[in-house]
Amino acid sequence: MKQKIVTVFGGTGFIGRYVVRVLAQQGLQVRIACRRPEEGLRCKPMGDVGQIVPVAANIRNQDSIAAAIEGSEVVVNLIGILYKRGPQNFNSIHTDGALAIASAASACGVRRLIHISALGADVAADSEYARSKAFGELVVKDAFPGCTVLRPSIVFGPEDDFFNRFAALARFSPALPVIGPKTKFQPVYVGDVASAVSACLADVKTSGLSYDLGGPSVYTFQDLMEIMLAEIGRKRLLVPLPFWVAAVKAFFLEHLRLPFFIPKPLLTRDQVRLLKYDNVVGINSLGIEELGVTPTPLYAVLPTYLHRYRRGKDVGQATRVN
Repeated sequence: MKQKIVTVFGGTGFIGRYVVRVLAQQGLQVRIACRRPEEGLRCKPMGDVGQIVPVAANIRNQDSIAAAIEGSEVVVNLIGILYKRGPQNFNSIHTDGALAIASAASACGVRRLIHISALGADVAADSEYARSKAFGELVVKDAFPGCTVLRPSIVFGPEDDFFNRFAALARFSPALPVIGPKTKFQPVYVGDVASAVSACLADVKTSGLSYDLGGPSVYTFQDLMEIMLAEIGRKRLLVPLPFWVAAVKAFFLEHLRLPFFIPKPLLTRDQVRLLKYDNVVGINSLGIEELGVTPTPLYAVLPTYLHRYRRGKDVGQATRVN
């Protein structure tokens, strides 16, 4: 029997690889739409021969988007950036790019569209990231009214850029800066986000709805740093950093020319703005539990990948999805 085709934009990213694996396990034919198809080759072992196919697509090229989507029943848009550089700014990716994908999905007769936004998306936010995510939701819903929107909080897992970054810094630095120590977060496991995508595809009743994805517990930024340090067995001074001081530091870090092995700025002013506001599931929002997914606690996953930052451990390569 012919397999159903799902096109995943951003399938080579952190969350994307987990989504691709879950979809492949369901027996779906998965197309990974990305600018550099060779990056999708490492995902092919997640499925049977020929089940996972990387295809070239650029969200600035409508024809390439349509070609990647053609024949698909479902489209999942995971494309997102945490910092802007050159033509890759928040609006071009989160708003214009999202609209291009949604419009192509509608024109191609796609049955379902799953759009990944972010918890805290708000058209009135100080942060460009949060504003662009919110406007992205609006334009996507207008172009594809039946789309399902998922808004995850901080996503953690073996390849995350949160706990890994601070744990790596703690190996060498005697102190860690904490910007907004009382800001609250509700970290969600990357595998649960992938399960949420799968649940949406399995239930047509999720069409047109939005879900906030958070884990089972709420933590302050200070809490998360203390948990991380306890897990790697290191004592470090946690230094609260006023937002204005962090913004000044971020200004210089944004313009610092980094070596090739550090592909992203250590801190940006927009990230500082984000840290001023809590990032938790709304009281009246539909959550991950409504999708039938039981959220995984931090303590069940952190030991599986932070142990490599303990004293005497070789950091080595980041764990990959098998």
